[in-house]
Amino acid sequence: MKLSEFRIAVDDEFGAGYGRVVVADLVLPTLAGRTAEQALADGVPAREVWNALCDATDVPSHRRYGVGRLDHRG
Repeated sequence: MKLSEFRIAVDDEFGAGYGRVVVADLVLPTLAGRTAEQALADGVPAREVWNALCDATDVPSHRRYGVGRLDHRG
């Protein structure tokens, strides 16, 4: 997942305004207590950050590839 795809997935799932809040403020326990923004700045892969964000916010598995996108797991 590219960073641009991460941003699109966040906007699709949470909306542009709330998505920015979630990325900047929500502490993610699986990323050592960092926010998504901090984890990305520290070089954590966007897919790993997206998955942590989905886990923390209970995004259903069928939407973890972004709203309206195909599930690439097959």
